[in-house]
Amino acid sequence: MVHVDRYEKTWITVSAAFLLLLVAVLAYTTFGMKISLPGPLFVCAPAEYSAPVTANDPPFTAPGMRQVGPDQYEVIMTAQVFGYNPNEITVPRGATVTFVMTSKDVIHGFRIPGTTVNAMIVPGEVTRVTYTFDEPGEYTFFCHEYCGAGHQVMSGRIVVQ
Repeated sequence: MVHVDRYEKTWITVSAAFLLLLVAVLAYTTFGMKISLPGPLFVCAPAEYSAPVTANDPPFTAPGMRQVGPDQYEVIMTAQVFGYNPNEITVPRGATVTFVMTSKDVIHGFRIPGTTVNAMIVPGEVTRVTYTFDEPGEYTFFCHEYCGAGHQVMSGRIVVQ
């Protein structure tokens, strides 16, 4: 029989208890609070749609901003190495903007500092993010998912008037 030192037993017990606590917290958030990863935006039967969304599919063939209601706008946007199309948007103060995005090549990010906008743009998928711009000013958006050399220059701006 192997002798285990008292201090070693203590640290093994503390480590095991900590791991059990982490598993309990994870189980509580998953089942008790019903927190989970978001699902896909839409699902189609293979017979209806056999290929993933591409930047060559509508509405991504005509990126840009359009008004869809009073103080409501939709921005159709594509991301590609190393930029966004469009990369500059002007909206009125108080406007609610829904960004509808896809990627032409690799996984990109879309982050607007100072807001709650933080999304991943995955090739073959459509990402939607909505935000209301209550404060006038200039907001910079950038890619926060490493997409290769030149990633650091992938940015754009939103001007709120």
